[in-house]
Amino acid sequence: MRQSPLPDDVSERLAHARVGIAGAGGMGSHVATALVRSGVGSVVVADFDRVDGSNLFRQCYLPTDVGRPKVEALRDHLLEIEPDLSIEIHDVTVDPSNACPLFGGCDVVCECFDRPEAKAMLVESILSGTDVPVVSCSGMAGFGSSNPIVTERRMSRLYVCGDGKSDSSDGPGLTAARVMVCAGHAANMAVRLLLGYDKP
Repeated sequence: MRQSPLPDDVSERLAHARVGIAGAGGMGSHVATALVRSGVGSVVVADFDRVDGSNLFRQCYLPTDVGRPKVEALRDHLLEIEPDLSIEIHDVTVDPSNACPLFGGCDVVCECFDRPEAKAMLVESILSGTDVPVVSCSGMAGFGSSNPIVTERRMSRLYVCGDGKSDSSDGPGLTAARVMVCAGHAANMAVRLLLGYDKP
């Protein structure tokens, strides 16, 4: 890993941490980038989708990535940031049968799906099938103030980031700025959990 500006003990703990990222779209690609830039040494990313030109405005991809599996494009970008990163990618649809095998060995799992049913499935699968904490993202659409976006502890191992109400399906759409604010909350909470802080 490259030299970190963090204290040695913090840098060491993050370098040996493993974080799962379920979904590699706007939220997942920004969460992954923030985690790697924070010094997390190992990530597991799962997503079935391909990079689409219509999504470039809010995701960490380039026009040259269009058509590629998101997990492959994200892997290449993350390795440019940190060549020593340990990254495991899965070009699959995450479902109840594979969620725990994919992410059970992680220290924290970040839920970064778009659809509410996929979010619920991932949270339920991980919380019931492992002892891994989950950081979930919900509510970052529209052009409203970013101040209502917060991190809350909802259960002993579930943390939810977002404003809790703005859904992209309601019509306001998603903007890079608000998505990135929420992604920052999720990545920061994951880092805090890795360092032993259980409060948002």
